[in-house]
Amino acid sequence: MKLKSFKKGVHPYGGKELSKDCEIKSISAGSVMVYPLSQSIGAPAKAVVSVGDRVLKGQLIAEAGGFISAPIYSSVSGVVKKIEKRLVTNGSMVESIVIENDKTDEAVSGFGEPRNVESLTQDEIIDIIKESGIVGLGGAGFPTSVKLAPKNPLDIDTLIINGAECEPYLTSDYRLMLEKSDEIIKGIKVILKLLPNAKAVIGIENNKADAIKILEDKTSGEEKISVQPLKTKYPQGGERQLIFAVTGRKLNSKILPADKGCIVVNTASCYAVYEAVYLNMPLIHRVMTITGEAVNSPCNVDVPLGMSHSEVLEACGGAKDDVVKFISGGPMMGMAMSTLDIPVVKTSSSILAFSKDDVAMLPQSACIHCGKCVAACPEILVPQMMCKSIKTNDYERFADLGGMECMECGSCTFVCPAKIPLTQMFKLGKVKVREVQFGK
Repeated sequence: MKLKSFKKGVHPYGGKELSKDCEIKSISAGSVMVYPLSQSIGAPAKAVVSVGDRVLKGQLIAEAGGFISAPIYSSVSGVVKKIEKRLVTNGSMVESIVIENDKTDEAVSGFGEPRNVESLTQDEIIDIIKESGIVGLGGAGFPTSVKLAPKNPLDIDTLIINGAECEPYLTSDYRLMLEKSDEIIKGIKVILKLLPNAKAVIGIENNKADAIKILEDKTSGEEKISVQPLKTKYPQGGERQLIFAVTGRKLNSKILPADKGCIVVNTASCYAVYEAVYLNMPLIHRVMTITGEAVNSPCNVDVPLGMSHSEVLEACGGAKDDVVKFISGGPMMGMAMSTLDIPVVKTSSSILAFSKDDVAMLPQSACIHCGKCVAACPEILVPQMMCKSIKTNDYERFADLGGMECMECGSCTFVCPAKIPLTQMFKLGKVKVREVQFGK
């Protein structure tokens, strides 16, 4: 099958060979588990437990705080010790529920019990997904139940399953596609029940040939599910880029995928849908990649939500003595961590450890107007002009140049020979524009 892709983009070093052959292994929860109430796009969840309460594994501890929000469940049994602000990956302090794990793993009634899926109505399926707290596990964190209930469900003709995993070093989705392919397909079929006129296309980059093969083999008899191999190029997994590659349809920040007849769901989210609908299990764990040149034993691990990054890394063999930088997420769009005393949340995809800091080592110089950023930008923007507008505090000009279309993928920063922190500048620019437009 012909490889498909989007326009422009970059080809950073992949680093996937470090962990791609490591089968998923489970690790035990820590003694103290921390659950930030903000783990997705939208309103923070609201605690429904109090200090001193005993909770069970799979028990609701925080309800959705609004329409765009998602509930949170305990991944262990134990006692609520505190409800206080704790540090999260982006550096902010977030109200969090702290639970002391009693190590008994006593679960709520019905947890993990198989459910008769064929008898479920569309409304019941949506309610299950909503109440299970599932969000986009590819990093965006948008509540899945909201995404799967568009205003025009009959107009959705393409369900795109994002198996690109284009971020360098990450291999957790790849391992899920190899090891949990049957479950992912069942999750896809559940979602298709909600979109009667849609066919599903699983988009996978061609550097994951065995994942392409296994899913092609297992969907060969399916009329409504197919596999589309994609060119290995960053950011192939970006929602707009993926939609363009698979369907040829173009989107911008003012158009929802559903407006173009598409819905995009990550492979890990499909697996979470399977567990919720088939096995009555809310989202209380996720698969992470622990890797990088400064990791002793790169691996893919199934982690209980609420566990600290430091405990996860320790359970995986720790980091080497020469480690200088930790990143949560991929090296292109992830966030550097000054401490590992941060809880794993729904959108935590990895811990990367490096023995050198490429960003800190390279001096910044003036823009030489080489145009490499323009050639790389997948949104067809002109980063060098956007940069100039930021430096002169001309945020109206930044917006006129399409600055709000920036997806913050880091491609421009990656190719810039002057090592200008373009992506960070554009993040600031977008904040300033929103302040002017919305007064916040």
